[in-house]
Amino acid sequence: MISTMIPSRGLIEQAFPGFAVSALVAATAQFLSDHYGAPAMLLALLLGLALNFLADEGTRTAPGVAFTARTVLRLGVALLGARISVGMLAALGPAAIALVVAGVGLTILFALAASRLVGRGWRFALLTGGSVAICGASAAMAIAAVLPRHEKSERDLVFTVLSVTVLSTVAMVLYPMLAGFFGFTARDSGVFLGGTIHDVAQVVGAGFSIGPEAGETATLVKLIRVSMLAPVVLCFSLAIRARGLADSRGGKAPPLLPGFVLGFLVLAALNSLGLVPAAVSELAGQLSRWALLIAIAAVGIKTSLKKMFEVGTGAIALILAETVFLAVFVTIGLHVLG
Repeated sequence: MISTMIPSRGLIEQAFPGFAVSALVAATAQFLSDHYGAPAMLLALLLGLALNFLADEGTRTAPGVAFTARTVLRLGVALLGARISVGMLAALGPAAIALVVAGVGLTILFALAASRLVGRGWRFALLTGGSVAICGASAAMAIAAVLPRHEKSERDLVFTVLSVTVLSTVAMVLYPMLAGFFGFTARDSGVFLGGTIHDVAQVVGAGFSIGPEAGETATLVKLIRVSMLAPVVLCFSLAIRARGLADSRGGKAPPLLPGFVLGFLVLAALNSLGLVPAAVSELAGQLSRWALLIAIAAVGIKTSLKKMFEVGTGAIALILAETVFLAVFVTIGLHVLG
């Protein structure tokens, strides 16, 4: 598993120019985010889109951009596992856990049903539904890695990442006000925010804008949603293989569970057993965040802005409907649970 994620020396030399460009875009995005408050993921994606010419065939940067969008992304997802532990589940309680898990599953099913109404395929439904249900841009990139490829795969991924990042930013401002309007307690506000906002950074921002208890609860709930990434990806992989739709390039069937998801599970298991020190877990979280930021910059560079406009209003309507569905479900669930 580890050896497959370590490139050879020749590949490193070939990939370095594209990786360096992607890392520079990510660092620029983070600098702008720190000084102007916009989400770093969104800025990395937009800056990357403006540099699409660097991914043209024959350029020195093209191989490295492709490597970064694929391998660095998978490393970032795997490192997310170091922040997950079974102890988180016990801290939240069975009722809230059931609400979060049900929200993830039902949002994905809603996406599959609603996608037919707007003329979108099942791949797009799983991509957008999974990203809304689990953890935004990170989930979108992980799910895209196991979906069968087609000519519009990159476009759909960039659209999904862009959409969930923008919606997360809007929710970070709007949802705390909704929590007050619904009369939620600090704990319930945290469950609402952590159970509905797509990206981790915006969950933290929204939660702590209410108070420490809401912020800590929101972060915990969000990390439990992140822990759903591995089982959801496994379910998607099983369903795709069962229907004979999996990519089989070179006559070789893909693994049931990709190496980066196995890495996620191994790190989560080690953390649950108390074998990952808090400092190492925090470092892994920071490395994961940077790896994902660099990878999304590379994905932006690989994608033509012209093709982005071909996605259509149906796709926008679908991801908005998924977001509203999840928010309504969690709100009703909190009122039912009292």
